[in-house]
Amino acid sequence: MLCRELGWSEPGTAFRALAAHAPLVFLDSAATGDPRATTSYIALDPLAVLRLNQAKELPAWLKTVRPQDDVCPADWPFAFKGGAIGWLGYEAGLELAGIATRHAPIPGLAPGWFGMFDLVLGFEHATKRCFALAAARPGERAAARIAALAAQLAQPAGLPSLPRLGWQAETPRAEYEAKVEQLRAYIAAGDVYQANFTTRFTAPRPPGFNAAACHAALRARSPAPFAAFINTGDGTALCSASPERFLCLKASGHVETRPIKGTAPRHANPGQDAATAAALRENPKERAENLMITDLLRNDIGQLCETGSVRVPELFSVESFAQAHHLVSAVTGQLRPGVSAADLLLACSPGGSITGAPKHRAMQIIDELEDAPRGAYCGSIAWISLDGAMDSSIIIRTLVATPEALYAQAGGGITWDSTPAAEYDEMMLKLSPLIAHG
Repeated sequence: MLCRELGWSEPGTAFRALAAHAPLVFLDSAATGDPRATTSYIALDPLAVLRLNQAKELPAWLKTVRPQDDVCPADWPFAFKGGAIGWLGYEAGLELAGIATRHAPIPGLAPGWFGMFDLVLGFEHATKRCFALAAARPGERAAARIAALAAQLAQPAGLPSLPRLGWQAETPRAEYEAKVEQLRAYIAAGDVYQANFTTRFTAPRPPGFNAAACHAALRARSPAPFAAFINTGDGTALCSASPERFLCLKASGHVETRPIKGTAPRHANPGQDAATAAALRENPKERAENLMITDLLRNDIGQLCETGSVRVPELFSVESFAQAHHLVSAVTGQLRPGVSAADLLLACSPGGSITGAPKHRAMQIIDELEDAPRGAYCGSIAWISLDGAMDSSIIIRTLVATPEALYAQAGGGITWDSTPAAEYDEMMLKLSPLIAHG
């Protein structure tokens, strides 16, 4: 592989210059000044593509599909050193758990998708440095691939305006609140302590809809540290403003997951905003909700970590994003030898923060009460580096485009203390950046 430093280009500017490529992935740490948003990547021209039918196909594919020249140069200063990037949908996680969904799949949407990328741009936000990484292909030198990429970055580019999107709620407010009450009845009966209940807005995909323009508009409204754009090249695209890390795995085997549970709105008045954040940190209902999911994730990663290595170094921290404050905890561990990044991703999917506790029963109840499949939503976007490292996000605050339709979904964790009206309002707060072009 070959590494070259290029002239600095803002990630969003580079994205606009390259957006016509497909497949293309933009891992877009767009929250300027946020300590979690230090690095962005653009990956294009994949060596191979996997359209998943079943999640268990991923580990074998990763072992068999690699660039011939897979040694990353020492001067490439990023954690992702080329490799696979893609997404694993929520129902793929249900299948892994042995739960049969009652919902038909979303037309035109695969259970998951990954590309094997050996042409990558990396952006260091703090130092304003941009690097290109490329492997040689038969008949094409790595240097030539980087030169062609640099030439495209030098050409100014724009994106078309977004048309109006005709968003419609699939679950009316009264029905949503009634289903929250049904979930509370399950909690009262002892089936679960908590479950994450969501609903979906849909719109026909209008003529002229440009997914890259949609992502550019979303990142302007709701910049997030784990934002991402994936265009698979077959009419499917994900425009994500996710605030939530799922699993981060170092090449050394160190694992961290950072579950989000607990939400409060932002305010323009600094004093009111600070008071709201402080109240969230001390809210008994939100703390209980967060603690249950933190314990669930301790169990999930503990399945694959060395005995005694799992820790909770951070509990009930408040992290602030464009639209909301969130209560966040951290769970860490050391992966056992011989366990791969894909093994970890599949064992923990879908994430505990978007299922509930106990996890298996919560997923069954979710499938019973929700009106539609989740598809990519509440799955995970992940990169899996050639050296075995991985980072991933939970697919929330995400618009999904298929060839025929657009989908936006949101929800929240329901406990016995939940108020149906407040849960609906929280869901709409989370949904608002996605349906702003309604």
